[in-house]
Amino acid sequence: MIETLWSKRRILEMYLNVIEMGDGVFGIEAAAQFYFKKKASKLNAEESAKIAASLPNPKKYTVQPLSSWVSFRMPWILNQMDQLVYEEEIAKLIR
Repeated sequence: MIETLWSKRRILEMYLNVIEMGDGVFGIEAAAQFYFKKKASKLNAEESAKIAASLPNPKKYTVQPLSSWVSFRMPWILNQMDQLVYEEEIAKLIR
């Protein structure tokens, strides 16, 4: 039902603004500030991949200190990110 009301961009925006990204850290902006002391829009690909790799359990799969799962998963996510920039729909979302 939500897909009929909101665009994919809006769904992604809402998800990234409310998801728990650490103990008491909610949303990508808070995670960027907490882990890297910068705005989410200023994160580089590796920093973004670290945060993404911590999902779905950022209390267990920590960004700082870097857990073995995040360290293992991050390169795969970076590879996926590289491939997605060529997808027209995704390219629109990240502009």
